[in-house]
Amino acid sequence: MTVSDSPNIAPAAGTAPVAKKIPFERTHHGHTFIDDYEWMREKESPEVISHLEAENAWTKSQTAHLDRLQESIFTEIKTRIKETDMSVPNRRGDYWYFSRTRAGLDYGISVRVPVAGPDDWTPPEVGEDELAGEEVVFDSNIAAEGQDFFSLGTFSLSDDGRWLLYGVDTTGDERYTLRLRDLSTGDDLEDTIEGTFAGACLDPSGRYVFYTTVDDAWRPEKVWRHLVGTDSAEDVCIFDEPDERFFVGTGFSRSGRILFVVTGSKTTTGYWSIGADDLEAEPQPVWPREEGVEYSVEHAVVGGEDRFLITHNRNRADFELVDVPAADPTADPRPVIAEVAGLRIEDVDAFADFIAISYRRGGFARVGIVRLDNESSSPFAAVQELPFGRETGTLLPAGNPEFAQTSIRLLFTSMSTPSVLYSHSVADGTDTVLKRQPVLGSVDLDAYAETLLWATADDGTQVPISVVYRADLHRRAGDEATAAAMTETTAASAQEEPRPVEPAPLVLYGYGSYEASMDPYFSVSRLSLLDRGVVFAIAHVRGGGEMGRHWYDQGKTTSKKNTFTDFIAVARHLVDTGWTSPESLVATGGSAGGLLMGAVANMAPELFAGISAHVPFVDPLTSILMPELPLTVIEWEEWGDPLHDAEVYEYMRSYSPYENVAEAAHPKILAVTSLNDTRVLYVEPAKWVARLREVGAEALLKTEMVAGHGGASGRYDAWKETAFDFAWMLDVLGRSDVEIEP
Repeated sequence: MTVSDSPNIAPAAGTAPVAKKIPFERTHHGHTFIDDYEWMREKESPEVISHLEAENAWTKSQTAHLDRLQESIFTEIKTRIKETDMSVPNRRGDYWYFSRTRAGLDYGISVRVPVAGPDDWTPPEVGEDELAGEEVVFDSNIAAEGQDFFSLGTFSLSDDGRWLLYGVDTTGDERYTLRLRDLSTGDDLEDTIEGTFAGACLDPSGRYVFYTTVDDAWRPEKVWRHLVGTDSAEDVCIFDEPDERFFVGTGFSRSGRILFVVTGSKTTTGYWSIGADDLEAEPQPVWPREEGVEYSVEHAVVGGEDRFLITHNRNRADFELVDVPAADPTADPRPVIAEVAGLRIEDVDAFADFIAISYRRGGFARVGIVRLDNESSSPFAAVQELPFGRETGTLLPAGNPEFAQTSIRLLFTSMSTPSVLYSHSVADGTDTVLKRQPVLGSVDLDAYAETLLWATADDGTQVPISVVYRADLHRRAGDEATAAAMTETTAASAQEEPRPVEPAPLVLYGYGSYEASMDPYFSVSRLSLLDRGVVFAIAHVRGGGEMGRHWYDQGKTTSKKNTFTDFIAVARHLVDTGWTSPESLVATGGSAGGLLMGAVANMAPELFAGISAHVPFVDPLTSILMPELPLTVIEWEEWGDPLHDAEVYEYMRSYSPYENVAEAAHPKILAVTSLNDTRVLYVEPAKWVARLREVGAEALLKTEMVAGHGGASGRYDAWKETAFDFAWMLDVLGRSDVEIEP
């Protein structure tokens, strides 16, 4: 099939582009689907590019009346964000590293200053003026000059601070060119490695580079060792993963003593280790890879002995944490945590004198500290959970590169609380605030309130909803009431939720895949919605990981529809309880969340006034049937294998948004995509919008012609994208004429 098989249908003046039809038969398991728009897959075709450009022109014409609003929102975001800012320095070896942003520049500048001495663990106070001894490590603005797109991937330093390994992507396809820089001179070496995947690393001594490359389907399959100062043609492949279900990656432990090679599918993990004292040795397995067993490994020193801390699900769906001798990792494991009931253990970070455990309890991300007693036969103290200080929120470790550090940095945020970075001293339990997320302009943070609601899904499951709003614009009946904690909420208490006095315009966000948790967080840009009277909510639907592994398992493969029906149940709950109304409700989501958007547009179009879908995975069956496409085979464990399983094929066919567009009234739809996206190809939303137009839907397609899965790379362009999206939403919600002070 070529695009010349049928003539183009030129759009009439003032009408949306009409995509031509070239019937293409896709037959599997005795079923044939006629796809009229599969011709759009030919990315290099001038006719395809012309169609995308015509769609962009149409979208621009249809949103021209929002240009002033878009500019206002962009100005609000820009005014509220501190453009000239700096991060809190993080110690790495003999330097404090931090980054600066400057007004008018799109990208950050990495800088450093020397530490005062080996016991210097107090970060220097950084202002707009340079510190004594400050030097630029890497300026992304210089590296991005002349590029329409720029992404800095790998940023890896040698222990002595002399060598920097960095990776750059200038197209958005997530393939990086690696280079080495001598920071003593500022010059790049001749070493250049093309076409690598993200996550390369420099060994602590600065002698070797380890990186991954991809196969024809763009799956990371090989790990390579590069000797600094040699031609990359001489590089040695140290690991090759032939199974197409598995990604491969590599990286050093925080201690710097172990190089790990990791293979992972959606359900199975394998780890191999190499000691840093002999990096030319063969990788040795930690645990034999076992189908259905996931585990992660962290190196620790316990009682003077090298140990591996292993988080695994061999015996418990929500994982447990054990340690084993690094010299004999198959020896009987020793429990690190005695009591794990109610916890979904997610990660562990090892330091010289303590370990930090990241887990979920009651749906929220939490952190617990375990002190190490190296003089005792029972070296692990009880877990000390670090408190929130409030009912809802998200707590995560943040930037802790040094093995010998005596405190841990943590980041707290909530829907109404700007991020707070603080240092927790393990020795005395004291907390020191290092930085609060600045919010500039005439913003009264006390005006914003948040609550936790619960919706009842079709099967009776209670689905949590995080909500943020301006309290002074949305007076509620029973404002003195507070939402019950997740672990204590029941259907009965959900009926006692405080309700608004009158329905309000509301934006409902959802994702619900890959066990990714959409934790409550503060957003400066979101204030532009809230200040115009819009309520913002996150539906924590199944398929995510908020409530534990079962939450994920009940929203994947042949249970995937729970994700969609949960979201619909949340929308109905918000309508039934008076938070909003169908004519004042916009749904939004991206990537796999874009699949959710497409599904609910078919299943419950009457519930929504508009749907904003970003890089939406709306033609999943076609993609998952094509193992030659990037990332397809590894996705079979998430969605099922419709190529070889007729039941999975029929199940996916029953919910695929593109294949289930019906002759019905649709909400307004905005689809945003990127031409160079390798995760969700642009062709999916392009075909979807063409099909929606057939049934009379008011659908717009906006394609970033130079970008990848994450959209525009520069911060100002990213803010403009957000402003465009928000302006469209506000227009749908009837709030585009609301003026506010930035």
